Parts: sequence; C-alpha cells; structure tokens
Amino acid sequence: MITVVIADDQAVVRAGLRMILEANGIQVLGEAADGAAAIELAQQLDPDVMLMDIRMPSVDGIEATGAISGARLRTRILVLTTYGVDQNVHDALKAGASGFLLKTDAPERLVEAVRAVAAGETPLAADVTSLLIDHYLGRSSLEAAPGAVADLTPREVDVLTLIARGKSNAEIASHLYVGEGTVKTHVARILAKLDLRDRTQVAIYAYEHGVVRPGYP
Repeated sequence: MITVVIADDQAVVRAGLRMILEANGIQVLGEAADGAAAIELAQQLDPDVMLMDIRMPSVDGIEATGAISGARLRTRILVLTTYGVDQNVHDALKAGASGFLLKTDAPERLVEAVRAVAAGETPLAADVTSLLIDHYLGRSSLEAAPGAVADLTPREVDVLTLIARGKSNAEIASHLYVGEGTVKTHVARILAKLDLRDRTQVAIYAYEHGVVRPGYP
C-alpha cells in the first residue's frame, strides 16, 4: 500500500486530501501544517510520498523539499501548487520535487499523480510545464549543451527530449514505437551518463543547457 504524509497549512485542505486518498486505498500516515513539521514527519514516518504545499508559514514547501531531498530519504515529493499564483515551480524542481499537482485538479488526478510519483514517474501537469518553459523563455540566453550530451546516443537524446516535454514512459514508448522496458533502460543510462538523480533533473537539465528549446518541437 502506498503511504503518504500531507503538508499544507490549511486544515480543510488536508482533510479533503486525506478523504480522497484513503477512499482510493492510499494510506495517510500523518499531516503537517508547515514545512518544519513536514521534515520531521518525513524523517519519522518515511512515507512513499509527501504531498507538499509551497506556501506555508515558518518553513515553506521549497525549503522543506530541499531538506528532505538532501537527507536522501526514500520519500518522493509531490508539490501542491496553484497555477498563476505560485511562481516557484523551477525552484521546487531544483530543490528535488518529483512532480506537481494543481490544487484545481480533479480528485482522480490526485490519486493518479500520487501513484505515479510512488512508482518513480515525474508527473508534470501541462500548466506546470508551461510555467517551467516560461521561466526559460524569460532568460536572455540559454547555455550551450555541455560535452556530456555528446555521450548520449541519438535514441537517448530522443528520450531526453520527450522527458523534458513532460511525457511518461508509456507515452515515450508509444511515440518511439518501443517497449516501456526499453524506455526505462534508456532513462537509466541517461541518468548515469549525465550524473542526474531523477527524471525531474533530466527535464531541468534539458532546458537549462539548450538541449530542448522552448517553442520548438
């Protein structure tokens, strides 16, 4: 059974999230009203997933995400954000978030995102991906791709590009006409060659170093 801790400063939001998750067979181990409590519960309970709000008192969600990621716990972090309000998508990704969930998403999307993060996927909603792209569109220039990219095979570059576009393993497999197992192998090799932690870092890397250019297919 997937285990979750919910971190949000609004009690009514935590109650609603708990109700949805538990109705779908996901166990909620605890709740935190701020980032400091979230860090403590992650260390104590070691859940599969932490649902992390960005804007919380004392210690915010980005700082808490960085602390939990830095502690190298098995807990993966799914950030709760409100599109058009929270402009901290890039910072949260850099801090180690494994995916994003919009607070306006349907309950089934919440369940789907939690299961995806627990399985090692990196769910990035279309609106959140747009925020990430907008961050790079606003930069005066993009860095040239470093030499490490030259170590990737053409197929690995294809997979890297599709990850940066927010595609899941299943979607990449369908696009490239290969099996999901083959995609997972490519992803593992990309992580090793570029010395990256997870798919989220792969997406950031691709945009930061100009492998993927916003606005280009």
